[in-house]
Amino acid sequence: MADSSFDIVSKVERQEVDNALNQASREISQRYDFKNVGASIAWSGERIEMRANSEERVKAILDVFQSKLVKRGISLKALDAGEPQASGKEYKIFASLQEGISQENAKKVAKIIRDEGPKGVKAQVQGDELRVTSKSRDDLQAVIALIKGKDLDFAVQFVNYR
Repeated sequence: MADSSFDIVSKVERQEVDNALNQASREISQRYDFKNVGASIAWSGERIEMRANSEERVKAILDVFQSKLVKRGISLKALDAGEPQASGKEYKIFASLQEGISQENAKKVAKIIRDEGPKGVKAQVQGDELRVTSKSRDDLQAVIALIKGKDLDFAVQFVNYR
């Protein structure tokens, strides 16, 4: 019988982020506490730019955006938001999306699987993802539960389960 496997990846659905951004933009344009403060949120190349005329307002915009991301099922660990920066009379926050598992994070996850996972489960790094294989599907389910239980500092998804 062939080995069963799945991949551990860290990807973000760009369309869902776009939808969350549009929802946040709509809410910001309608909310009373954002009137006349120059509040806006929009794509700026590959980053997301939030701007308002005070540091508190720009942090509130980030909060609205984060709540929209959570409602659309996107982990906040994938969002890398910077600190508010003064730019003339307004404040800006730039946020970027983190995708892919770095080599060191992949090695950490592989070590967790080796040390705490069931015997006979192999994990190998393949570019920016991690392939986990085993003869037993139950062992793979146990590995998924183990990784979900860990508080990793990056978002993970499990794909290509076969």
